[in-house]
Amino acid sequence: MLAGDEEALAVLYERRARDIHRFALHMCGSQALADDVTQEVFMVLIRDGRNFNAARGSVSAFLMGVARNQVLRRLRRERFYVAIEDEPPDRTLTKASRTTESPLDDLSRLETIESVRKSVLALPERYREVVVLCDLQELSYSEAAEILGCAVGTVRSRLHRARALLIERLRTAGEGEAVAVKSARCFA
Repeated sequence: MLAGDEEALAVLYERRARDIHRFALHMCGSQALADDVTQEVFMVLIRDGRNFNAARGSVSAFLMGVARNQVLRRLRRERFYVAIEDEPPDRTLTKASRTTESPLDDLSRLETIESVRKSVLALPERYREVVVLCDLQELSYSEAAEILGCAVGTVRSRLHRARALLIERLRTAGEGEAVAVKSARCFA
């Protein structure tokens, strides 16, 4: 690819674009921003591919590191977190699950997924990125550490703290919903 082989770039794009896009989407919550970041990662690779050093890490870690920097730069520049979109591209409900579960079960599942997405987006960046990499992207601690440029122990401690924050946020959100339901029943 660095020698100008367009087919090699296309193969690399096929292999890595989806993971990069998913990472960016989970970090920012915006389909448009995730699309832009994915495109920019490969533009950086085309322009500055010689900056890749195999001795420092894998191509995947290099690309995810570029994606991370692009997402954080865009979020800081725009100074807001984009609201998560109503229609996520990677819907988790399949036709099979829809036929075996009631519409109420589907609605409950979608509300839970939406609550988790919002809670992840509300995390501070350093915690959000370890949750996205380790829990949502299912990377190992060492792969996440390589992407983030930190020690494996730092990834572990951030992930532990992030999960605790998520549990607390989700518990608080659940309690708020329970109070709203009880209040609605009182006035019914």
